[in-house]
Amino acid sequence: MPPFTKVLVANRGEIAIRVFRTLRELGIGCVAVYSEADRGALHVAYADEAYLVGRGPATESYLRQDRLVDAARRAGAGAVHPGYGFLAENAAFAQACAAAGLVWIGPPPEAIELMGSKTAARAAMQAAGVPIIPGTTDPVGSVEELVALGEELGYPLLVKAAAGGGGKGMKVVATPDEAARAFESARREGEAYFSDPTVYVERYVEDPRHVEVQVLADAHGNVIHLGERDCTIQRRHQKLVEETPSPAVDDELRERIGAIAVDAARAAGYRSAGTIEGLLTREGEYFFMEMNTRIQVEHTVTELVTGVDLVREQVLIAAGEPLWLRQEDVHLHGHAIECRINAEDPSSGFLPSPGRITAYRPPAGPGVRVDSGVDAGAEISPLYDPMVAKLIVHDVDREHARRRMLRALAEFEVEGVKTLVGFHRALLEHPCFVAAETCHGVVESKELVERAEQLSHETTVAAASDGTRPPSRERERKSVVEVDGRRFNVTVLAPEPAYAELARRRRERSDRSGAGGAADSIVSPMQGTVLAVEVAEGDEVEAGQVICVVEAMKMENEVHAHRAGVVTELSVEAGKPIASGQVICVVVDAE
Repeated sequence: MPPFTKVLVANRGEIAIRVFRTLRELGIGCVAVYSEADRGALHVAYADEAYLVGRGPATESYLRQDRLVDAARRAGAGAVHPGYGFLAENAAFAQACAAAGLVWIGPPPEAIELMGSKTAARAAMQAAGVPIIPGTTDPVGSVEELVALGEELGYPLLVKAAAGGGGKGMKVVATPDEAARAFESARREGEAYFSDPTVYVERYVEDPRHVEVQVLADAHGNVIHLGERDCTIQRRHQKLVEETPSPAVDDELRERIGAIAVDAARAAGYRSAGTIEGLLTREGEYFFMEMNTRIQVEHTVTELVTGVDLVREQVLIAAGEPLWLRQEDVHLHGHAIECRINAEDPSSGFLPSPGRITAYRPPAGPGVRVDSGVDAGAEISPLYDPMVAKLIVHDVDREHARRRMLRALAEFEVEGVKTLVGFHRALLEHPCFVAAETCHGVVESKELVERAEQLSHETTVAAASDGTRPPSRERERKSVVEVDGRRFNVTVLAPEPAYAELARRRRERSDRSGAGGAADSIVSPMQGTVLAVEVAEGDEVEAGQVICVVEAMKMENEVHAHRAGVVTELSVEAGKPIASGQVICVVVDAE
């Protein structure tokens, strides 16, 4: 047994519950923390005890190191598990826990610090003989330097936050004209998410596979890998679907990239579970990209094909135990796929869709796993990540797993918020996914979005006998009726309450436009915080030009002008909150 009887999980939602489940199996007490916005959250109810750590915003609760350490002290916890996100890759928090006499269930602070700086990590990997993507190992300090690198390395380039991860602070530069915006945006995201605006540059590898390797390392010099995960299908550099084994990796390549991952972990002085992320080119080249010094969202697929509980391994390694597995003991059985069920709207560019879940019924059956932190009545807050659940399936091979996932997605019912359930159904039946291709350009295509709408739990109905559709969406209500001794499933359609608000906004825009349609309002499609305002009162703008940037649910979203004209009545400023539907500005005809 580990030398601690209680563990505080410094996180929330599904990952907190995931860690609690393993702790329960080990006979270890579970301590949760929560913000005021999470008082009724499922992870709070699941734990043995829970402590309030502050107000809703993460900066006032889940990111408050002092309050987390104090909660562990008050609970009598002997260790802290950080989950992922928040402070999971924060070396200072790991050191604060150690200073308070708490065991840190994660890697040494020195390894976190090294791998937390992507430039330092690239330099260390290069020195260790690990292949890295061509680019800089030093920070890039100006737009002019970025343009010069474009001339040297060629376009496209990728500007990345040096302290980044999870797809944050990554901007593609296709031409010199895009350099300034990409540079500032990547710096802004780096500052907002990681308190570090430093950026560096890599050659942008077009249409690669994102292939990562799971590693385990103990304090006794043992380092092994547990195969690879394919995380190629993404939007805005955010993973959507993960699977293992990768359909592009054979045994020989697996051995090669596994050895690269083990070398990288040793070079970092690593201990605990970690992930070496890399890019696999169409020519078979494999480049180190970064190391995630924590448990990954997609760790579940590795668990299903190897039979290894990665959280348990983290706990035992932190307790000083040597790995019980050797490399020759690791075998991959079958195929696993994970779909992230986020509260997002594919038809609106994957914008976050916060709100209350009015009904929730996850799928079940052979080979189906659901990691979730919600139930019916739960609130998907705009303050945090929009994940509702992770749906994972396992079967004998990829095609059987794909079909099992489609069955599970069809069973998954989430009402009250828009989700990616329909999107995943559309994607997994698409020929590109069936053929195990990268699906480059398909994820955000109009074709896939339209198919996702057809398959989602929201639908539209004919407004008149001619078959035209009304401007509003309708909400499904499933029920069962009995007629003459036979039961039928029926769907009752009721207008969404939000339609009245939408109609009101349209009337307001129409009123502003007047009879000639000379003006039109631009409204925020979401609730969030204004990160930047790209125009000023009186500026002339073109259709598609960026008006402002709004951060919502840990995602940066650009709001564009839908028409050409002159900006008037500009009512937002950087750093201020903004409500969904709030008027940002009015665009009038230049005449």
